[in-house]
Amino acid sequence: MDPRQIAADLPVKFRDYYEILGLSREATQDEVRKAFRKLARKYHPDVAEDKATAQEKFKEINEAYEVLGDAEKRKKYDTLGANWNNQGGPPPGAYSGFGSGEDFGDAFHFEGTGFSDFFENYFSGRATRGGFGQARPGAGSSVQRRGRDIESEILVTLDEVMTGSERSLVMQAKRGAEKKTVRIRIPKGVTEGQLIRCAGLGQEGAGGGGPGDLFLHVHVERHPDFRVDGHDLYYDLRLAPWEAVLGATVAVNTPHGSVRIKVPPASESGTEFRLVGKGLPKGSAGGFGNLFAVTRIVMPGTLSAEEEKHWKALAAASTFNPRG
Repeated sequence: MDPRQIAADLPVKFRDYYEILGLSREATQDEVRKAFRKLARKYHPDVAEDKATAQEKFKEINEAYEVLGDAEKRKKYDTLGANWNNQGGPPPGAYSGFGSGEDFGDAFHFEGTGFSDFFENYFSGRATRGGFGQARPGAGSSVQRRGRDIESEILVTLDEVMTGSERSLVMQAKRGAEKKTVRIRIPKGVTEGQLIRCAGLGQEGAGGGGPGDLFLHVHVERHPDFRVDGHDLYYDLRLAPWEAVLGATVAVNTPHGSVRIKVPPASESGTEFRLVGKGLPKGSAGGFGNLFAVTRIVMPGTLSAEEEKHWKALAAASTFNPRG
């Protein structure tokens, strides 16, 4: 049977990423980003009241943004469409989730990676890496061949980046096969796109040959407050107009604890404050990256009558001309 048809027969539930983020399909990339940040602030486990429910919701929001926030993945998703399971399997260019696609034996299913079955089937880099290893004479007439390496994706939290962790993964070599629970180690200081090698967790070898390895592509979970760039973090330091004009001392929560930033008077939007060593760990290299707090002036929303009166008085009294 065609592996694409086998993939279509699997009980994988379609995920409407636009609905998850509360967006229309015509939403701009900026609207996608804003929707994610709004929901992430609401459901992040650090601030949510119902932490158990929020954790699953936060993973769902992250997965939706992982696809819609990436132009190529979003294009593939829009091509896939809601009728994904009535089209004889995934469209050209989508991952089938069956490795090289040579036969069903190349299939691997994972639980505990932080991504849904839908994502793993259509947007994961899951694959086998190359063929069997070099053949060597074995016992009797058998030939030893090392098993293939396999790949998948894993979603890693900032807490896991900060301290490292161990994670349980459930692996299933093919449909109907027995599930196997394994422990994998996420090293401290792991970065976006890094490969974590899990020795001996790939395909079984032949003729007594050793198993291949499992390689996990790291995706660092999006955070509502921080943007990750390697080992550095970027934080939007939101200021009221009067704080930017008069100066202020603002508390900022970092992965290392709270720090206070002194914003000088007449600070413009986009001013960067570098907090040395307040970023993410550099792994085996030691030390930490930096945190950059970037000022962003936020205008008030609806004004009360009293507030409007004072703004009008300021406008009348001020000689400042931003276009002068």
